[in-house]
This record gives sequence, structure tokens and C-alpha cells, in this order.
Amino acid sequence: MSAEEKDLVKRSHFVDLAPLRESPAFAKLWIGNAVSGIGSQMTIVAVGLHIYKLTDSTLAVSLVGAFALVPMILAGLYGGMLADAFDRRLILVIAAVVAWGSTIVLALIAWLGVDIVWPFYLLTTLNAVAATVMGTVRSAVLPRLLPKRLLPAASALNGMSIGVMVTVGPALAGVLVATVGFGWTYTTDVVLFLSAFAGIFSLPRLAPEGEVQRPGLASLRYGLDFLRSAPNVRMTFIADIIAMTFGQPRVLFPAVGAVVLGGGAVTVGVLTAAGAVGALLSSLLSGKLGGIRWHGRAVRTAIVVYGCFVAGFGAVLAFMSLSAAGHFSASHPNLVAIGIAGLMLVGAGGADNVSSIFRQTILQTAVPDNMRGRLQGVFTVVVTGGPRIGDIFAGLATAVAAIWVPPLLGGLLIVAILAALMRRQRDFLGYDAIAPTP
Repeated sequence: MSAEEKDLVKRSHFVDLAPLRESPAFAKLWIGNAVSGIGSQMTIVAVGLHIYKLTDSTLAVSLVGAFALVPMILAGLYGGMLADAFDRRLILVIAAVVAWGSTIVLALIAWLGVDIVWPFYLLTTLNAVAATVMGTVRSAVLPRLLPKRLLPAASALNGMSIGVMVTVGPALAGVLVATVGFGWTYTTDVVLFLSAFAGIFSLPRLAPEGEVQRPGLASLRYGLDFLRSAPNVRMTFIADIIAMTFGQPRVLFPAVGAVVLGGGAVTVGVLTAAGAVGALLSSLLSGKLGGIRWHGRAVRTAIVVYGCFVAGFGAVLAFMSLSAAGHFSASHPNLVAIGIAGLMLVGAGGADNVSSIFRQTILQTAVPDNMRGRLQGVFTVVVTGGPRIGDIFAGLATAVAAIWVPPLLGGLLIVAILAALMRRQRDFLGYDAIAPTP
């Protein structure tokens, strides 16, 4: 066994902290992103509550995401081109200033008592665009800060921080809005965001290595041409699209809480948090993942497990819908069924996070540095658009069949489609972390 192969073997099941020890720049960037991310999640929740308070309209709240979707996709693509053409540290600084500035203005209009809605749409879209650019560039930066043997551990640490963000941030937002109001909630985000600057300013200059192309259509086409010649990287995108298209039951949660399992908004909150809890737990127990050499097989297995858990969630809903268990409401929930359904979603969240760890590692190690930003931009389009397609599938399947059909059928489709794809893409199953090829 070579020294590099021995280096892949981890002694503990718990998350590998070596990236934080070996790269002070990564440690500061990770801490800054984690702390500022809590504030960002607070603001996302607070804006929804604020708009609902001003309009009493759920549709008005949903328009926050609708308005931001296309700009976020464009920002991911253009941000990737910028990352392949200019100093990545400088791009991060500029994007962070834009994100911070939009949050400052949100805080100001809250303190001033502005009661018109359009500034919230404008500012949250601007914030989402800046955050998308930061996420794209940050992912392209990591292979310059860490050796490739530590990239799976770095992805696990990022998954852990995201799990903390999406659990702590919304809960803290609810408490702050209820106790001290919107102004202080946004202002807290403004203060927490300073940690992001501390992480970014700790980075060295990070100009792209190799051939550099100016941002534009020619640069984007060049990146897409590379993707067409990179079957392993392309397969990670395809696998993720399949999982997100057929395994996104989140739009069903309000109806599940209202008429299937009962519990109302509390059940919706439990089911929504379950995926984040699964991601957090899988990251905490990710130490052995760094010892896995065959990343293609790991992606295949993780997504198949994801599909099984989603199907399990659908099976719970099917049993409750088709059995004579009775009608459940907000005041009369079925706690056992809610617990089992939540466990299915915890498992799905954990499997999705494991898949993400290996997919990100393949992208970061197999793609040349001067192409990494553009491929990260395409990845941003996949992770942004995939869940929206999944929402459409779940909504249509529920409309023509029943509420339990989308997760049960979708989970089984994930398993079946992945099995068929992998029979035709055996090279992907042979992807070797020691000798990565795009």
C-alpha cells in the first residue's frame, strides 16, 4: 500500500478535523462562513415573516424565492467565470460587501418602519446573488488551501456547518422576531456577517492557474465543452438531478401536517428540520469517509440509500392514508407516525450529505484549477434548479394521484434509474480518488 493510500485510512468515525489543523486559512474561512451563515438563515426567515406581516399573503412570501431564482442561476454561472479569470479572494471580498450592504439596508428599513414590500424583494434578490457568487468561488478556492486527501473531510465539515446554520438560524430568528422585533434581528445578521470578512481577509491572493479566459459566452461554452468531455464529473451532476427531481417531498409537508399525520405547523417544522439533522449527524460521523477510495461507488450507494429513505417516508404516508387509522389534525397528531416519518427524512438528509461530500470532492480534484469556477457554476445551477423541478414533480403527482405517491414512487424511481445508469457508466464506478480523472 502506497503512502497516499495509507493516508486515506481514518482511525475514527467522528468528523476529521485535520483540515482545520493543517490550513489556518481554511479554518478561518470555515468559521467565518459558519457564523455568518447563521445570520443569513436568520434573515431569510425574518424576511418571510416580515412580508407576511405586511401583506397577510403566503403568495407574497413565496415570491421571494421566485424573484431570486433566475438571478441566482445567472450569478452561479457568471460567478464561476469570474473565479476562473480574476483573483478569487478579491471576488469574495466584493461579493461579501454586496451581501453585507443589502443586509444593512434591510436593517435600516426595518428600523425606519418602511411598510412597502418591493424593497424586500430587491434586497433579498441582491443578497441571494452575492451569496451565490460567494458559494461558487469559495468551493473553487478549497483545493488551493488543502491537499486533495483532506477535501472529503473539508466537505464534511462544510456539511456540518450547513446543518448548524439551517437549524440554529431559523430558530434564533423566530425567537428574536417575537421578542425584540425585525430591526434587531437584521442587525444581528449585520454583526455576525463580520466573521465572513475575517475569514476572507485571511486568504492569500488566489489567481487562477493555467489558461485564463475573459468572462463571457465564449468562456461559458468552453466550460460546457469541458463538461461534455468529463464523464465522471458529468455523472455527479446527472445523479444529483435524478435525486432532487424524484426525491424532494418538502412541498407536501403542509398537507402532511394538516390531514395525514396531524400536528399542523409543528409537524411541518419537525419534518423540515429532519433533513438538516441528518446532514449534521452524517458530517459528525464522517471520519471514515476519508478512507474511501472509490468515490463513484460511494456516490452511487449514497443516492440509492437516499432513494430508499424517501420511499420509506412515502410508505409511512401511504399506510396512514390508506389504513383505517383515523383522521388527524393539528390538535390530534399521530406522534408515532410523525417520529417514523421524521427518521426516514433524517436518513435521507444524511445520505444526501454523504453523496454531496463525494460529488464535491470529485469536482474539486478532477477539474483543472482554471476550469473549476465554471464547473462550480454549473453545479450551482444543478443544486438551485433541481429541487424546484422536484417541487413540480411532487405537486403534479399529488394532483393526479395521492399525497403519498410522489415520495414512494420517486424514491423507487431514484433506485431504478441509478441502477440502470450505473450499468452503462461502469467507468464512474471505477473512479479512483488516488488517480482522479474528470
